Amino acid sequence: MVMELNFSKFRKLFYVLSAILVGISLFSIISFGLNLAIDFTGGSVLTISFVSSTPNIDEMRVTLEDLEIGEFTLQTIGENSITLKTKAIDEATHQEVLTAIGTLGEIEEGSEGFESIGPVIGNELKQKTVVVLIVALLAILLYIAMSFRKVSKPVRSWVYGATSIIALFHDVLITLGILILLGRFYRVELTIPIVTAFLTIFGYSINDSVVVFDRLRELRLRLAKEKGVPAFVIFSNATLIDMCSKLPKDREEFLQVSGVGEVKLETYGNEFLKAIDTFED
Repeated sequence: MVMELNFSKFRKLFYVLSAILVGISLFSIISFGLNLAIDFTGGSVLTISFVSSTPNIDEMRVTLEDLEIGEFTLQTIGENSITLKTKAIDEATHQEVLTAIGTLGEIEEGSEGFESIGPVIGNELKQKTVVVLIVALLAILLYIAMSFRKVSKPVRSWVYGATSIIALFHDVLITLGILILLGRFYRVELTIPIVTAFLTIFGYSINDSVVVFDRLRELRLRLAKEKGVPAFVIFSNATLIDMCSKLPKDREEFLQVSGVGEVKLETYGNEFLKAIDTFED
C-alpha cells in the first residue's frame, strides 16, 4: 500500500523548530566553545583500574590538587576505573600521581595506561582536520554539481551543490551545538572518533540531499501532469515518504557505526587518522 501523507502542511512548524535549534547551537558555539580533548590541545591521559571499587572521587580530586599539576579532568569508568586528563606531565610527575592515587585505593597490577601528546602534535591534528573537512566539502559540491549537470532547469546545476552544503551545515551545526552543551555540562570532549562521527553525519546528510534531488528529477513529468496542485506539495510529500521508507535500514547502519552493533567507532577514528596522514604526505 502506498503511504500518502501531507508533510507540507506542517512545514511552518518544522521551520520554527529548525530555527530554534540552530539558534541554540549558534549561542552555544559563541558562548561556550568546544571542549577539546588532548588529541587537539596536547596533554597527558592516565587510565587506572582498582582491585576493588573506585575510591571516593572527591578525595582523589583533593589529593591531585595538592600535587599542583594544574587543571585536570577526572572521570570514572565503570565501577573500578578512572581516567585522568591533565596538561603534559613528565615521568617523575606521572609516578607521583600514581603514588598519590595508590594511597586511596589498591591499583590493579598491569591496568595502568599512560599517554602523552605534545601541543605541537595537537595543533597539527587540528590543522589537518580543518584541511580535510574543507577538501571534503569542495569535493561534495563538485560531485553534486557534476551529477546533476543535465538538470539545468529551473535552476543551474551548481545550485544543487550549494543547496546540499547549506543542508549539511544545518545538520552539522545542530549536532555540534548538542556536543558543546554536553561538553559544558557533562564534560564531553571533542575527540578524533567524534570527528569521525561528524564525517558520518556528512555522508548521511549528502545522501539525503542526493535522494531529494533525484526525486526532483523524477517528479518533473508528474508536476507537468498534476495541474492545480502546488509543486512544492507534490515534491516534498513524495520525497519525505521515500526517505521515511529507508529509516529502518539507516537505523541499523547507524547503530553499527556508533558502536552498538559490530563496527566500533574507534575503528573509524583510527582510519581517519591514517587518512589525514596520507593526505599530508
